[in-house]
Amino acid sequence: NVYHGKGSRPFKALEGFNNVDSKVLSGNYNGYVIGSEDEMGRMSETGESVTKVLIPGLPDESNGECGARISSCFWQWKPKFNVHYEKSGAENVTSPPLLFLPGFGVGSFHYENQLKDLGREYRVWAIDFLGQGMSLPFEDPTSPSREEGITEGKDFLWGFGDKTEPWANGLVYSMDLWRDQVRHFVEEVIGEPVYIVGNSLGGFVALYFAACNPQLVKGVTLLNATPFWGFFPNPMKSPRLARIFSWSGTFPLPANVRKLTEFVWQKISDPESIADVLRQVYADHSINVDKVFSHILETTQHPAAAASFASIMFAPQGELSFREALSRCHMNNVPICLMYGKEDPWVKPVWGRQVKKQVPEAPYYEISPAGHCPHDEVPEVVNYLLRGWIKNLESEGAVGLPLLDDMEMESIQNNITRDLEFVREGSKKSVMVRFLGSKFSLWNLIKSSLKSRFGKLETKSP
Repeated sequence: NVYHGKGSRPFKALEGFNNVDSKVLSGNYNGYVIGSEDEMGRMSETGESVTKVLIPGLPDESNGECGARISSCFWQWKPKFNVHYEKSGAENVTSPPLLFLPGFGVGSFHYENQLKDLGREYRVWAIDFLGQGMSLPFEDPTSPSREEGITEGKDFLWGFGDKTEPWANGLVYSMDLWRDQVRHFVEEVIGEPVYIVGNSLGGFVALYFAACNPQLVKGVTLLNATPFWGFFPNPMKSPRLARIFSWSGTFPLPANVRKLTEFVWQKISDPESIADVLRQVYADHSINVDKVFSHILETTQHPAAAASFASIMFAPQGELSFREALSRCHMNNVPICLMYGKEDPWVKPVWGRQVKKQVPEAPYYEISPAGHCPHDEVPEVVNYLLRGWIKNLESEGAVGLPLLDDMEMESIQNNITRDLEFVREGSKKSVMVRFLGSKFSLWNLIKSSLKSRFGKLETKSP
């Protein structure tokens, strides 16, 4: 469904991209290096010439291309706990499954470009976390409040009642709840191990889930993953410290928290506040964010939204920190890929580089210009890199990592920069991607090459 919200203010378009005649690249998911010298104009930060790589654009419906069909569904995890998700590519039964986890305040709609594009080749799911998007409750988790004036002049707010309904006993919208939600979704809906991809908060949840359930994960891709979440101590990890705080995100909200929540919610749910946040997190202001704006605005108008927000803000931290989850994934040999928008004002690339130091074999792709949500801002680039990384893993290294497969082994460096060029709505667009490798990745490439050559020899032998 497409929603048209009121009050949206379109971004000022950037100019400078000329219309070009170019053949559609649908179906060809492997970029190729443009070799002529006149196409080598851009320079990297170090002053070196940057090779251009032509990659596929998104499905172009104006030219008769069809993206994968997206289905909107609900899954009942527990009584009254209905999880909204979207899926595509169900017919690709022999392809690996991909699961996308959204950032805070958004939902599965934020992965429309992945569902339509990657769904042509893979089986793809995207879910809404409980307490967000379209996974907000269908009923009030509390009985109505008798306190006068708490909702005077406005629709009644769910969660502001006097007593918790039985189904909501112990309910807290927390990292631990979302980790368990993802585990049950993979086990009950998908039914097999997945490649899991998460942006921002979704990146932390993806890593946390993988650390606790490595048997259900084929690989984790972090898209500007937030390295921390939650302000209050975890009662299992720090029981004494946790006792200091009288409320930990359960329902109903205490009276003082209700008043604070109403005040804060009025500020952050204002359409202009939402528009300001989107201006911050998207580096390219020519991107049309009307759909994203409309979906977020619609969610804020749900009667359960304000109390759910309060529960999330006061929920305790997860049992594992980001670093602990990363270490556990590393120990269990869970493959990790890092993609970070360079112009992110919140989770700056320095956080991704720290992950790279802790897991040196993980490929790291720094994308510019791109902000906090590279999958929505430059989906062509993220989809291309994601396809290549999955093919590298599925082939056990016989297919090289993205941006490395066309290079001679002796020229491999730890720092490689490429211009990824694609066509969007008839115009040519170019994005610079910096790859950070390691000795491990070089050794992997050598092993892959030897494996590939010996494999060919064995095939030819009688």
